[in-house]
Amino acid sequence: MSNVNEYNWDKLLKIKTSGRDDTKADQYCYPYEPTPYCVLERLANSGYIKKNNCVIDYGCGKGRVDFFLSYQTRCKSVGIEYDERVYKDACNNQDTAVSGSRTEFLLQKAETYSLEKQEDRMFFFNPFSIEILRNVIARIVQSYYAEPRQMLLFFYYPSDEYIAYLMTVDELTFVDEIECMDLFEGNNKRERIMIFEIGNE
Repeated sequence: MSNVNEYNWDKLLKIKTSGRDDTKADQYCYPYEPTPYCVLERLANSGYIKKNNCVIDYGCGKGRVDFFLSYQTRCKSVGIEYDERVYKDACNNQDTAVSGSRTEFLLQKAETYSLEKQEDRMFFFNPFSIEILRNVIARIVQSYYAEPRQMLLFFYYPSDEYIAYLMTVDELTFVDEIECMDLFEGNNKRERIMIFEIGNE
């Protein structure tokens, strides 16, 4: 993965999202680590996210996913972040970002977030433990039953624990996988985006 690519995208989008942050990480909420831009490029080019979609980025950190996808696909995006310090970084980025007007950030725990009916795409880069994920999925399913619509859930670099759980949720159907292994050294099988669907069009 090229650091130049990371720097160039941050510069183009007029944001600062690089670097890892373990400050508030614990057994339930994992460290801030931005999704590599090369992975986001694959997702943006997949056709699964379009202008009329709204993406929820769970554990959004400094907002990279939100700014990039809003810029590339013209979608709207909402970042959910529980760490106040990192949330402030996202808000500061929003002030300068070229796609800032199509993004929104909320300081909130993911498991307490109630989805709006227009929100139909969800992104996860291992933001939290399986316990929190269960509660988040329950809220997503609840939102689907309240307002039936096609919802797609994107899981980048999913753990075996995540996959095993997701396969047991009746409402979820595994629909596709975006391979990202070739973007990095080491042939890591976790370098992929698994896509699950609730409902269909």
